[in-house]
Amino acid sequence: MVFLSNAVSNDRIAKSNENGDLHHDAVSTTIYGSRWASQDIPRFIPLFERSDLFSLFLIVRSNFFFKIDVAYRLIKDDLALDGNPALNLATFVTTYMEEEAEKLMAENLSKNFIDYEEYPQSVELSNRCVNMLARLFNAPMHSEEEESLGCSTVGSSEAIILATLAMKRRWQNARKEKGLSTENPNLVLGANCQVAWHKATRYLEIESREVGCTEELLYMDPHKAVDLVDENTIGVCAILGSTYTGHYEDVQTLNTLLEAKNDANEWDVGIHVDAASGGFVVPFVAPDLEWDFRLSRVVSINVSGHKYGMTYAGIGWALWRSPEYLPKSLIFNINYLGSDQASFTLNFSKGAAHVIAQYYIMIRLGRSGFTKIMRNLTDTADHLADKLKNTGRFEIMSEGGGRGLPLVAFRLKEEQVYNEFDISSKLRERGWIVPAYTMAPNVEHIKMLRVVVREDFSRSRCEILVRDIVAALHFLDSADNNQIEKRRENHVKHAHSALHSRNPSKFFSKEEEEELQSEEKKTASQGIC
Repeated sequence: MVFLSNAVSNDRIAKSNENGDLHHDAVSTTIYGSRWASQDIPRFIPLFERSDLFSLFLIVRSNFFFKIDVAYRLIKDDLALDGNPALNLATFVTTYMEEEAEKLMAENLSKNFIDYEEYPQSVELSNRCVNMLARLFNAPMHSEEEESLGCSTVGSSEAIILATLAMKRRWQNARKEKGLSTENPNLVLGANCQVAWHKATRYLEIESREVGCTEELLYMDPHKAVDLVDENTIGVCAILGSTYTGHYEDVQTLNTLLEAKNDANEWDVGIHVDAASGGFVVPFVAPDLEWDFRLSRVVSINVSGHKYGMTYAGIGWALWRSPEYLPKSLIFNINYLGSDQASFTLNFSKGAAHVIAQYYIMIRLGRSGFTKIMRNLTDTADHLADKLKNTGRFEIMSEGGGRGLPLVAFRLKEEQVYNEFDISSKLRERGWIVPAYTMAPNVEHIKMLRVVVREDFSRSRCEILVRDIVAALHFLDSADNNQIEKRRENHVKHAHSALHSRNPSKFFSKEEEEELQSEEKKTASQGIC
């Protein structure tokens, strides 16, 4: 049988193109051979009146609307310029989950967790997570009236603000009952705190009394902390896993000292433990370390599920020892979503997918699985520390052997023409994101590098990192001061981050900026001995 084919005329091709179609006989190519690949992706949303059909026609012809596959491919190509999450050793945030967990998240992306009536089982999974965490953190279980309570949050930043708000309101209520002033509340914490604490104190108008770090102690001294406590102190924050060096602060000593001061002055100052990073590590690596609700003065704890809780970014938890530490005046009761429910969050709507993923991780691993993973991470961190120490070039600033987070903070032992920031920049050329930073106020002259050991940082990947660090040292050893300076200038000028750097004058007047800097210096110097 003979098939006849038409020779497509130029007239028919022109008509097809006018209708926005490309005739398959006229053009056969990939996305990269199409007109879309020769134009930049729009940076501004097109504006037009619904009735202006001519404008709509022009917009369509000028390619403001992309075909599905074209939009996907071009955006994916843009995102290829992001760093590789697996090589991002700066972050504590989880970069690996099993396919089944990802599948559960994808299947539940459309669920709004706040709709309790619509998604009761998602809420039930959250309740189960709170119950598991309360037991993991040794909350009192002897009395129905004193049962601990908690909630999921978007992350530890929200949990910290909620816990701080609860401490402030409880202090205010107690002061009002005694007819005392509720002005000038303060919170005591270490200068090594994470920026979320600066947000909490500034947003909630609380004086931040920070215990300064020293070269001998790069985290909060509990004795100095208790010395700063007075009748206006709403609480003391202890950090279980310092962002800078991974150290666990001595919550047990803090508890003993604070008990004595409370008894002597008839005060009721409690401890909040910021266990954002350590809350999912210590119970499995150092279960005998007392830092949690076993201590009488610990009234609240926050933990990040998206850190060593091994869930993708977007989930944290806040827990209170008992209802007395979460004032009822902060809880909102609503029924306009179809059922009576209590709400204590900063953000109302949020996805249920991350709560579901957290529950998956907790029942998938259990105590045994978590223990095996955390001990592996601790061993890998110790191995990396030994390797770096054996080069003879670095001083290890973090704690090993499970006495701190599974990370390695280190700095150069001797002065060179290059510094830790130059090493970080050189490693970036190999794809590694190893942060260089200065220490907390009062010891900011100390520079260091930090490698966070996460679940997907295998021993073989560790060996490759050590090899690349040594190679970076050899390269920098061969460079003179002039070459180093040129590299730094070039990095500052052309780094992607330079495009997004803050311009203070854009947000603040000169007077406001000076006032803000003065406040930050004053805050940083609080409690320095």
